[in-house]
Amino acid sequence: MNGFKTVMLLSALTALFMGLGFMIGGSGGAMIALLVAAAMNLFAFWNADKIVLRMHGAREVDEYSAREFYSVVRDLAVRAGLPMPKVYLVDSPHPNAFATGRDPAHAAVAATTGLLAILTRDEIAGVMAHELGHVRNRDTLIMTVTATVAGAIAMLANFGFLFAGRSDDGRSANPLALIGAMIIAPFAAMLVQMAISRTREYGADRAGAEISGNPRALASALAKLANGAARVPNPVVQNNPAAAQLYIVPTRIGGMDNLFSTHPDTGNRIAALEAMSASFGDSPARRSALDPFGATSKTGPWS
Repeated sequence: MNGFKTVMLLSALTALFMGLGFMIGGSGGAMIALLVAAAMNLFAFWNADKIVLRMHGAREVDEYSAREFYSVVRDLAVRAGLPMPKVYLVDSPHPNAFATGRDPAHAAVAATTGLLAILTRDEIAGVMAHELGHVRNRDTLIMTVTATVAGAIAMLANFGFLFAGRSDDGRSANPLALIGAMIIAPFAAMLVQMAISRTREYGADRAGAEISGNPRALASALAKLANGAARVPNPVVQNNPAAAQLYIVPTRIGGMDNLFSTHPDTGNRIAALEAMSASFGDSPARRSALDPFGATSKTGPWS
């Protein structure tokens, strides 16, 4: 069902994009818009991971520079049946994590030092399993495409008047309709983008719980991260609001909570994970059998 919803929302975003191009420049404008979007998506397909990691100042780590963190990701990747992703740390007190990459063979996962400082080992395993869930579900590519098309819509709207707004027969377009399209289209694109992001977060939560075998640990991590992310500013999102969709929990924008969140309500996500825990027959003995990371409750800093 989530896959069907994503296809429908992507179709709506594409239709919105083409409609704006037609409104601005008729069929010629729609074709130009389509070509621009195709070029942007091709560039994003090959370079989005590098851009995202550079944006965060992320540094790659390995089994020698971050032994415990790297080993958690490695063991989870084995359990998920995925190639070992590149592992990054972001030196930031803002507690969060994200995944990027065009496919599982070119994936990267990252966590902030702020996240490692406040979570237990089991909770960190739950978070990174969530990020590997995004990789396994190929959400990183989907979100890259939606962000790119949404960005193209915003670009067209901002420069709409530069395209002269003429119809196919040479007549000027209705200026009121053009203004309305330039205001409504980016807003609608934002809503579609957020809807796709919310759909994928539930799927990644479920995948993360299955990969880690410990839904309660992921639920506990979400509660801690949501509280921390609401209090500690994220400079990357302050400068690039579109980056908000990357993270496991929502982050505030402009010094206040984002009115239109890119994520489902954290309480609802925790409730879904608690229900999963019950369906797993969750118990201390079962968690011990499932947990490949040991029973330690150690929190950061990690090495």
